[in-house]
Amino acid sequence: MHTEPTSDPIRKNAVWRRLSVVGTTLVATLTLPVQAIEWYTPKAEYSVARNWNERMLEGIRMDTPHPPGQARNLFSFSVCMYDAWAAFDTNSVGFAYRGKHSVPDIEAARREAISHAVYRMIVERHAFSRTATNQVARNPEFMALMGYDPTNESRDPSTAAGIGNRVYDAVSAWFRDDGSRQTAGTPFPTANPPVAYPDYPVGHPRRYVFVNPPMNPFLHGINDGTNNTVVDVNLWQRLIVAGSIDQNGFPQNPLQGYLGAQWQWVRPFALSRTDEERPWIDPGPPPFLGGARDAEFKENLVAVIRASSQLTTADGVQVDLSPNAIGNNTLGANDGHGYTVNPVTGQPYAPNIVLRGDYTRALTEYWADGPSSETPPGHWNTIANRVSDQMSIHRIAGTGPEVSRLEWDVKLYFTLNASLFDAGCAAWSVKRYYNGWRPITPIRYCGGLGQCSDPRLPSYHTNGLPLVDGLIELVTEETVASGRHTGLTPGKIALLSWPGQPEDPANETSGVRWVHAEDWMTYQKKTFVTPGFPGYVSGHSTFSRAAAEAMTGFTGSRWFPNGLGSTTISKLVNENGPSAPVVLQYASYFDAADQVGLSRIWGGIHPPADDIAGRLVGAESGRRSLALALKFFDGSVANSSSTLAIRRSDDGKVEVRHDAVRSLYYRLESAEALTGPFTAGPSQLALEASLSTTNLPSASTRFIRVSSSLVP
Repeated sequence: MHTEPTSDPIRKNAVWRRLSVVGTTLVATLTLPVQAIEWYTPKAEYSVARNWNERMLEGIRMDTPHPPGQARNLFSFSVCMYDAWAAFDTNSVGFAYRGKHSVPDIEAARREAISHAVYRMIVERHAFSRTATNQVARNPEFMALMGYDPTNESRDPSTAAGIGNRVYDAVSAWFRDDGSRQTAGTPFPTANPPVAYPDYPVGHPRRYVFVNPPMNPFLHGINDGTNNTVVDVNLWQRLIVAGSIDQNGFPQNPLQGYLGAQWQWVRPFALSRTDEERPWIDPGPPPFLGGARDAEFKENLVAVIRASSQLTTADGVQVDLSPNAIGNNTLGANDGHGYTVNPVTGQPYAPNIVLRGDYTRALTEYWADGPSSETPPGHWNTIANRVSDQMSIHRIAGTGPEVSRLEWDVKLYFTLNASLFDAGCAAWSVKRYYNGWRPITPIRYCGGLGQCSDPRLPSYHTNGLPLVDGLIELVTEETVASGRHTGLTPGKIALLSWPGQPEDPANETSGVRWVHAEDWMTYQKKTFVTPGFPGYVSGHSTFSRAAAEAMTGFTGSRWFPNGLGSTTISKLVNENGPSAPVVLQYASYFDAADQVGLSRIWGGIHPPADDIAGRLVGAESGRRSLALALKFFDGSVANSSSTLAIRRSDDGKVEVRHDAVRSLYYRLESAEALTGPFTAGPSQLALEASLSTTNLPSASTRFIRVSSSLVP
């Protein structure tokens, strides 16, 4: 683990109480009243894949949000769909199931096989849902509504149902021991609520150990209410929040855990690495206080504070949200100024002028997924469905023959959700490796130390916040008396920020005002505040850029249909507003992804460093997943080449390492002459993207090659 410890001693802050929690409480079981649920009903105009995707998204909205876990679920469901579809196609290669079948009515068989495969997988995964009691009852009902028998567990390969159930068996086996620790959990009804994806047990070398004591964000400063304060401000500090409720309304333990702590070791789809203790894609460390990038660290804090100061309409500032003014950034930057004309229609975009405070709040809440979170992976599935509905012709990668909506949906879900799954693995491996800070801790910590701008002024400290007129100011007797810093303490640092959720958010708006730095708050509900895992890198940014890469490559265009995607926000959750409906607009999938990253800065969840690094990781992850998915579709994955590296070990053996495609089988073959004969070794299933064999005998001259196949 890479960290740069804080050498400056930590001062204890004065404590004032609003909410104080000591210890932990049990999380209550939640069963939703059946009459309160408006279940999704299959639509005849949708493909069988689309109907099952809508059922998946419905289940995610009714579960405790777990972004990488739900990405894994969505990809698992998508593999079931694709492998069942490919079982009746001569060219496509299934990912986990390779059987090929011939039937009189291929399309009918596909629909039935897909339904049985996905149904079994949904039953398996919903046993770990927070609303498992409801899902257990609904799943067979939905299967029956789709026109199939949920009790048919046949594995007869001469029937579509049997093929579908066999597909499920193969896909379930692939994911069962993938490092997510699904099998270490306790499903419903053995546990209610079930225990899903637990961390490694106490004493295991991979179990996460909290470095910092928790923070109660409703107390002054960064302590837990018993004067235990942060040990290293450069590392994540979890929260303790009375009445904690997740984004989908489920009561949570007031003391945060670490959601997905084990995800650094989950097996992805296309990513590769040679050191399992490092991130799949390493963007390097975040900036640290007191480190070589100390100035950048403080710039990031200022950026988050400035974003908070823009969460009001009272300043009257207007912005143009049209693609003619925003978007078109280069990767890893916010340097775009929009587009002169719509790249699809050739016509100019109309202006879209709104109050900045409405835009910042609407953007933040929309991409946080609102009160019924699909998590970012689910959100991008919803976007993909909307895009598909708007397209008049569906061609894979924008070329070749037009395909049916079923084929389009099956392959789109496989591509998109492979990219999102890998993005979750990549982002969470970075989060675990660097254990990066979230803004609320260093803003309060540095602000509590004082200001670092002028040693001649009061409250100077090298690790304090820089002073910025109208944003970060030193409280004095004069500023209090003048009314500028009314109610604040002279000598303290004041921030112009959103002060927290109002008592009556449906009817009240907090606006922005001067607050003590030690009381700075995120733009979130007071029952949530920040997610329960480290900040760096932004998961939203990583997921979204990966999704944008997948959508661009799969559709063959970076542009939304007709060059314009939009969403109208008419109601906020965190407080009253907006003052008028806000229409969010984006020309390309990349523009939308960039807006996602920016939304987390205005929300106070991430600094720019988290966002930019997340975009870079997501771009690389998404491109790799896209390229591999397309190879499964056209069958070229069966001819994937491998690069070999050979090393002679000290004990006289030869170690051979070569890259691989997960789920394919490989054999090493050796000969003493280039012309052979070659002796084949045992077949090895590739569980990782790099395989190593160390038991080959050494010889003065030996030729080694590797062969791959779809079956053992």
